[in-house]
Amino acid sequence: MLRRKIMGRLIEWKNNRDKVALLVKGARQVGKTTSIREFGKAYYDSFVEINFERSPIAREAFEANLDARTIILNLSAMGYGPFREGRTLIFFDEIQSCPNARTAIKFLVEDGRFDYIESGSLLGINYRDVASYPVGFEEQLSMFPLDFEEFLWARGMTQDVIDVARDAYHTLRPLPDVVHGQLMKSYREYMICGGMPAVVNAFLSGDDFSKALRVQNIILGNYRDDIAKYAGKEKNRAKAVFDAIPGQLGKKSKRFIIAALEKGAGSRQYEQATMWLSEAGIAYHCFNVSALDKPLSLSEKRNLYKLYMLDTGLLCAMTMGGIQSAILMGDIRINEGAVAENVVAAELAKRGIPLFYYDKKTRMELDFVFADNGGLSVLEVKSGREYRRHAALDNAHADHPGRLRRRIVLCQDNVQVADDKTVYLPLYMAMFLC
Repeated sequence: MLRRKIMGRLIEWKNNRDKVALLVKGARQVGKTTSIREFGKAYYDSFVEINFERSPIAREAFEANLDARTIILNLSAMGYGPFREGRTLIFFDEIQSCPNARTAIKFLVEDGRFDYIESGSLLGINYRDVASYPVGFEEQLSMFPLDFEEFLWARGMTQDVIDVARDAYHTLRPLPDVVHGQLMKSYREYMICGGMPAVVNAFLSGDDFSKALRVQNIILGNYRDDIAKYAGKEKNRAKAVFDAIPGQLGKKSKRFIIAALEKGAGSRQYEQATMWLSEAGIAYHCFNVSALDKPLSLSEKRNLYKLYMLDTGLLCAMTMGGIQSAILMGDIRINEGAVAENVVAAELAKRGIPLFYYDKKTRMELDFVFADNGGLSVLEVKSGREYRRHAALDNAHADHPGRLRRRIVLCQDNVQVADDKTVYLPLYMAMFLC
C-alpha cells in the first residue's frame, strides 16, 4: 500500500468536531478511492462504500425524498450497512454519476448521525448539473498524483534521508555527495515513472519501466476516452490540445501556440478546450505576467500561457521518442528540458502555488514567478551543465533591485549560494518549495 500525504488531511478532518462532508477531487486514477477506503477501514467501526458507477441501482435511493432517514432506509434496504451512529463513514464514490446525492449532502450532514466523504473525477464533478450544491455543508480537498517525497517513500527511502535534504534546503548547506547522488538517481526515475499510483506500483513490482509504460499508455487511453465522453462540442479541440502538449513543451519558448494546431486559429477558438483540460485536472495552465509586482494576478495575460501535463511520467509516455532511457542515464536536457520543467510545475501545483511565468521578450523570460512570504521569488529550471548562465535572472535582479525575495536556480548539482545571493538547489528540492 502506497503511503499518501492525504491520509493526514483525512485524519484532521475526522477529528474536527464541526466537520461537514468532505469532497475529495482530482483527476482520474490519482488514488482517491484507494486512500479513502484505507482511511475508512482504519478509523471507523463501519465503512460503507457506495460507487454510483459500479452500482447504478444505488441512485434509486436518492430519487424520492432527500431527507436523511429516507435515504439511509433506502440504502439499508439495498443491502448497504451496517449504519452505526457516530461510528460510520459513508463514502459516495463517483458522486458525479448521482447529482441528487450531491444535493442530499446538506440534509445528511444536518442529520448528524454519520460522517460523509464524496469523491469523483474532476471530469464529472465539473460537468454534471446538480440541482442544489451543498454550500456550507461541504469541504473540498484536492488530490494529485504522488509528489516526489511520496515517491521516495514508495522506493523505501528513509525519512532520515529526506529530513537531511530538507535541512539542507533551509540552511543552504550542501548535502553529502552520496546522499545527493542517490536522490538525483531517484529523481530521474520519478521523471519517467511519474506519480500515478498504478504506474508506481507497476514499477515497484520489479523495477521494470516497460511494465510502467504499459500502464501509462492505458491511462492515456482512458483520458482520451474521457475527453470524448465529457468534452461535448469541444472534444475534438480538447483532444488536439491534449496530444499537442509534449510537442509544444519541447520548443525552446514552451509557450502553447494555438496556430500550430490549426492554421489561422486564434486563442478564443481553443479557449474552452484548453480550460476544459485544466478544469478536468489533466493539465496545468501557467499564465504569463507582464510585471513583477504583487499580486501577480493583476498583470496576468490569459491569452499567453504554457500548458503542463498533470503527470510527468505520462508526458514522457506521450513523446513516443524513447526518452526514458536517456533520462535514466542522466541526460535530462532532452526535449529542451521540458520534462524537468514539467516536474517542477507539477510540484508547485501540488503545493497550491499558482503557476505564472514572466516574459519580457527583449530582456528576459523567467520560468516561474511566485508569491513567497510576503514577497516575490523567481525560479529558473536548468537541466544542463551551464546552469550558472542565467541572463534572464540577472536582468530581473538588475531591473528590480530589492524587490525579489529569492532568486532560485534548480539544477542537477548540489546546494550552492553565489556571491550575488543567487541560490542553486538540486532539482529534487522543488518538493520543499512552499
